Amino acid sequence: MSSVLVRKEGGAAWLTLNRPEAGNAVNPAMACELAEAARDVAADPAIRCVVLTGAGRLFCVGGDVATMAAAGQEAGPFLRDLADTLHGAIVTLTDMAKPLVVLVNGPAAGAGLSLGIMGDVVLAVRSAHFTAAYTGVGLSPDGGMSWLLPRLVGLRRAQAVILTNQRIGAEEAERIGMVTRTVDDADLIPEAQAVVARLIASPTAALGAARRLLIDGATATLPDHLDREAQSIARAGAHAEAREGIAAFVERRKPDFQGA
Repeated sequence: MSSVLVRKEGGAAWLTLNRPEAGNAVNPAMACELAEAARDVAADPAIRCVVLTGAGRLFCVGGDVATMAAAGQEAGPFLRDLADTLHGAIVTLTDMAKPLVVLVNGPAAGAGLSLGIMGDVVLAVRSAHFTAAYTGVGLSPDGGMSWLLPRLVGLRRAQAVILTNQRIGAEEAERIGMVTRTVDDADLIPEAQAVVARLIASPTAALGAARRLLIDGATATLPDHLDREAQSIARAGAHAEAREGIAAFVERRKPDFQGA
């Protein structure tokens, strides 16, 4: 059975981490399948929004520690290969010109925390909680955690989460900005479907440009970033979606971005 399920419907691609018996722990096969699935949905012009979630009661417990133990003295090279493959999937999902929605359907730890917070919209069930976990097994973070988490919650909070393995509950995760919103466990899919429907109906090219600017802005100087914004809005203005949006505004009607 595939360790990453891919379902495409109505302009959305749903990616599901599918090792529920192992807490959706990331092993080499899952990392490879996630990277392949990410490339597929990112390149598919029919897909306007991508959703990532987990099967079962856990979102993702992080790397598969059993496979790390089995690597023995080769744990270093094994972890480098595993991280590189997972990072390839993350770069694809964060760079693609379409929005990413993450549904944290249960506890997330280690690389699961990294995957859980990387969406443009992150919905977490109230039973979820987040733990960095790396230092508990003598490791340092991967999956972009040490880059993204401080940008979401600030350096001091990120230090507490990563260095002391502070567990963050779903409600606190929303309060400090780790997730967009918490929802009742039973409401996760209906709430997600509403978000996805809204994003699918939005101008995908403009959303893609906006998410790229938000990421680039974290490390750019203001003058450089202003130039990037000017280039980006000019490209957006030449796109059919912008022509449709502007025409709809002038004509006082709802824009049809999917048909643009």
